[in-house]
Amino acid sequence: MILVTGGTGLVGSHLLYLLLKEGKKVRAIHRKGSDLTVINKVFSYYTADTIPLLKNLEWFEANITDIPKLEIAFKDITHVYHAAAYVDFNPKNYYKLKKTNIEGTANVVNLCISNKVTKLCYVSSIATLGDAINNEVIDESTYWNPEANNSVYAITKYGAEMEVWRATQEGLDAVIVNPGVILGEGLWYKGSGSIIKRMAKGLTYYTTGGIGLVDVQDVTRAMVTLMQSTVKNKRFILVGKNVLYKDFLGGLAEKLNKKAPSKKIAKWKLVLFSKLDWFFSFLFGTKRKLLRTHVASLYKFDTYDGSAITEEINFEYTPLEQTFERVVKNFKKESTTAPKK
Repeated sequence: MILVTGGTGLVGSHLLYLLLKEGKKVRAIHRKGSDLTVINKVFSYYTADTIPLLKNLEWFEANITDIPKLEIAFKDITHVYHAAAYVDFNPKNYYKLKKTNIEGTANVVNLCISNKVTKLCYVSSIATLGDAINNEVIDESTYWNPEANNSVYAITKYGAEMEVWRATQEGLDAVIVNPGVILGEGLWYKGSGSIIKRMAKGLTYYTTGGIGLVDVQDVTRAMVTLMQSTVKNKRFILVGKNVLYKDFLGGLAEKLNKKAPSKKIAKWKLVLFSKLDWFFSFLFGTKRKLLRTHVASLYKFDTYDGSAITEEINFEYTPLEQTFERVVKNFKKESTTAPKK
């Protein structure tokens, strides 16, 4: 049986569909209070008949920081996909990030070892890679620089990777994937989904940075293919296309039948907004909307080389135009069928 952590997230939910479609028996961990209906929504993008697939899905309530519960979840497990993570860039939440991302991953890999799991796939991030030197392309050999101005999220994801590599030294076969910004349908309230939702309302301004993009279906397909291959103890960047924010937003705008952002916003304005955001958050206890790390990333354009996986296994990236077409089509479909509030 296969164990999946983070099954209600973007990658996890699409991964569950792919595994169940192949006839695999899957146990998916979820936290108390998780919205399990997201699975039905994501599955509906692929097929109208989800009932046969769900027969092979077993939900198990547990937290990756709760070792006793996690031990039960590992019963009869042969393969593990670890996609659960806490995503936050606010320094004040460092210990929460450390608890979930580092300690939680340590728990998962330790149980993989003690239960003699055949193979583990860990979903990391390009955030754990080093910075480009002299504008060089970043690949799997671009190593982490602990002296750089790393975000708390990146620090804890890197720490999680170290737990996986430690486990490989103790006999566990594992692969790590480092996706860029993941484009996919289903969770419109966060990540790339929130960008699409915001673009649908119209955007005037753009920043001068760029991002490495990858289709969620490419991520899950790469994960499953790697797990079924003889490849082990390696990591792979998953980035199908490096694009400027202006082009990214323009591509979305075209599919959404909206006007593309045409005005460049100066960095100092967002820095000022970030400072005001911090002040009001400190004064009233409100949630931060724009951190300095976010501002920095909006004006940075690192180029990532995601070709290593295409040379290792039989794998090709989905053209970005096709991803835009499919994701926006599903967004529009859901927007028109959603009940009015």
